[in-house]
Amino acid sequence: MSTRAQHYTAQVLQRAQLSPHLVRLILGGPGLAGFTSTGIPDEWVGLVVPGQFQSRYYTVVSYADGELVLDVVVHEHGLVTEWAARDVVGESVTILEPKGSFAMPSTAGWLMLVGDLTAIPAMARIAATTDVPTRIWAEVPEVPPGYFPEGADITWLDQPGEGQSRLAEVVEGLAWPEGEGYFWMAGESSQMRTIRKHLMREIKLPSTAYDVMGYWRGGAQRQPRAVDPGPIYRAGKQAGKTDEEIWADYDNARDS
Repeated sequence: MSTRAQHYTAQVLQRAQLSPHLVRLILGGPGLAGFTSTGIPDEWVGLVVPGQFQSRYYTVVSYADGELVLDVVVHEHGLVTEWAARDVVGESVTILEPKGSFAMPSTAGWLMLVGDLTAIPAMARIAATTDVPTRIWAEVPEVPPGYFPEGADITWLDQPGEGQSRLAEVVEGLAWPEGEGYFWMAGESSQMRTIRKHLMREIKLPSTAYDVMGYWRGGAQRQPRAVDPGPIYRAGKQAGKTDEEIWADYDNARDS
């Protein structure tokens, strides 16, 4: 656990099974005093559960009236997933200060959101906080009912299997709207690297027009650390690096 980031102690107030692979945790208590949301719709926090010292990172679904809501993907193995799969109400956890990276330009006329189950908390929050025409593609093992805002333009994609994804193929087949817009995507890291190359080389989007985040690594039980892309991007530009070189630095930082 980082000693540099601000951290808070919270209690699990409620636990709800939203779908077979998605659990909602509502956290609160006096230890959250001073916690402040960034307001960035894809913001995440580090979560350290009892008996562990490493943090795992989750999107903030909401924070209001002293209660922090996180949705946790549960699967066979993992530091948090095995803990969250049981009744954890009343237990204490550590929360690290929130960060976010979504930065849609004010001039964007459209928004495209693509992700797997780990990304739907961020996509749902983004969709609920923007007036820009938005299309969503979500690859999930099962559809969590009522998860997105009513009327959301969403295409549900079947997940090919545990730890697998075809999102790179999906994005490579998309029809792109005309004019200026913004593309946000999150999922398995190797798929995200493929998509960044596609956006830069084939679609030729400027770096300010997309945000593609590796949330997890296929074939590994350990989720990579969340890394703020801002400092890496600024340092890379100052060093004269290309966008592709900067994103390679970012991927290396996340996987280290």
